[in-house]
Amino acid sequence: MIKVAKSAGFCFGVDRAVNLVLKDVEAGKPVATLGPIIHNPQLVGDLEQQGVLTVDRPEDCPPGYTLVIRSHGVPGAVYDTLISQGIPYEDATCPFVAKIHKIVAQEAQKGHRVLIAGDKNHPEVQGIAGHCLGWHRIVKDASELEKCLVQEGSFDQFVYALVAQTTFHTKEWKKCVNSIKKVCTNPVIFDTICNATALRQKEAEQLAKESDLMVVVGGRHSSNTAKLRDICSSYCRTILIETSAELAGLDLNGVHRIGVTAGASTPASIIKEVRKTMSEILNENNQIQEEELSFEEMLNQSFKSTYTGEKVTAVVTGIAPNEISVDIGTKHAGYVPLSELTDDPSAKTEDLVKVGDKLDLIVLRVNDVEGTLMLSKKRLDAIAGFEAVCDAAESGATLSGVVTEVVKGGVLALTNGVKVFIPASQATMSRADNLEDLLKKEVEFKILEVNRQRRRAVASIKAVLKEQRKVLEDQFWSEVEIGKKYNGVVKSLTDYGAFIDLGGVDGMVHISELSWSKIKHPSQVVKVGDMLEVYVKDIDTEKKKISLGYKKNEDNPWEIMKRDYNVGDVVKVKIVSLTTFGAFAQIIPGVDGLIHISQIARERIAKPSDVLSVGQEVDVKITELDFDRKRISLSIRALLDEESAETEEVVED
Repeated sequence: MIKVAKSAGFCFGVDRAVNLVLKDVEAGKPVATLGPIIHNPQLVGDLEQQGVLTVDRPEDCPPGYTLVIRSHGVPGAVYDTLISQGIPYEDATCPFVAKIHKIVAQEAQKGHRVLIAGDKNHPEVQGIAGHCLGWHRIVKDASELEKCLVQEGSFDQFVYALVAQTTFHTKEWKKCVNSIKKVCTNPVIFDTICNATALRQKEAEQLAKESDLMVVVGGRHSSNTAKLRDICSSYCRTILIETSAELAGLDLNGVHRIGVTAGASTPASIIKEVRKTMSEILNENNQIQEEELSFEEMLNQSFKSTYTGEKVTAVVTGIAPNEISVDIGTKHAGYVPLSELTDDPSAKTEDLVKVGDKLDLIVLRVNDVEGTLMLSKKRLDAIAGFEAVCDAAESGATLSGVVTEVVKGGVLALTNGVKVFIPASQATMSRADNLEDLLKKEVEFKILEVNRQRRRAVASIKAVLKEQRKVLEDQFWSEVEIGKKYNGVVKSLTDYGAFIDLGGVDGMVHISELSWSKIKHPSQVVKVGDMLEVYVKDIDTEKKKISLGYKKNEDNPWEIMKRDYNVGDVVKVKIVSLTTFGAFAQIIPGVDGLIHISQIARERIAKPSDVLSVGQEVDVKITELDFDRKRISLSIRALLDEESAETEEVVED
């Protein structure tokens, strides 16, 4: 049996970097990378054949080429060189690495002493150190960290900040954290190990515990691949290969279960080829073993007994509408009812299997008198499925399944033939969300607890959503900048503004930023669920707060006035308020003008209310526009004077 780790292969940062280079190549751009784009000689070789150059220094980039900074990142001095020499470049630094650059730069500015847990010869660690302009040290493990702290001392005088290489060993990181906490009073600790790295290492460890042989696929110079090899070798025989060609002549005697994992720089095509080659080698070994069976052994096998509950491998020998016939290598005639083959009552046996197929089954009933066996595939799948659920509970791996029922207190999801209960509090991010919306949908979840005796499991969709949100949040904070535009969904409304979900991070649009007109509540402009285009007005990285703007300059009523109205224009206005010195009238929403008491009528009046009333619509003439002071003068009298002059001309004629 060969099992490939789900987390094997490209991580987010590597995938992003490789795609950036491939996109440039497809666009016909001459491209060079600052160092190998990833630690995989096969993929680097493929890129070289497509014209992608690899240079060691920015100065080596040929004229006319775009230089791509790989996902490991570079020291700040490299950016200075690129800018000063006018070298065009694209930055493929992994967002998680870029986040560490910001952290160490900020900690150094605060005067803190920075400790970096990682390999001092690794380009990622060298890049991180290059962004720390103050005191800093690189330590490879907890032992070296303790020695460094003892030598430096000054724990009361300085604050020590600890970060880690994104691919640092998770267990060694915990030791480092414990060590610094023992020595330093108030250390500042940033867990910067990439989530994908931690998951890959944890899954590799669990897979190694279950396997007779572990195959780790990846570049020999890759840091994260080397760590996977070290982790796996603690539990079983482990080999590290770069390609499937290295599997030739591999001794698989006594090997039944093989686990395959791969480093973050290993393309999916190489992993697929390794699995295919391993399968071929296993099949060849099995055929040889089968051919070596003597006639006497095969005869003895045909007379062997079986028992209820035994797991067997059977070959399909016949197909009927309501059952299939199988041969398990004994004197019994085996059969599997359709109801024990699948949960789907509408399924047809001929669509599920064909003669010659091999099936793993469990014996349900033995009838030695009639010489028959009833077997089940469905129940064996459920047993294996529950084991997978138990394994996921121990390893923390994410499972997927379909929500089949909404029950009291939560929902049921089916995964690998096992129904898992997900409490309402763990089914969604908010209790206000409707559980019915999950019905028939495929969801991802983590197992919180299992009861082996009762064969029950409790899971959480919320835990996965939180992890996904954390990844999005980290990516957001590594890329956000003032002025950047986002499309977000209105999440909630308060008296003072609207909270917008930007995809992993919430920002707030203050009520004053929702409309150019004065409003009493955000609900006058937006509602929960609306999609808005907003832009970043201000960022508070320490408090993790984002201030957003929504008002567009082209919607500014004063800009509309400037564009569409001129002195001398006659417009219809609405009286909005009366004072002792005149009346204020709305020209367009958000812009009011003043009709001075002397401009309301031709004759002198005692007060504006003698002629006008609030809500009344009248025609006026614009007599003054002062955009700097935001003042507009209007006149009814000017129109009356013009009408009177026209009347007098008619009379004279």
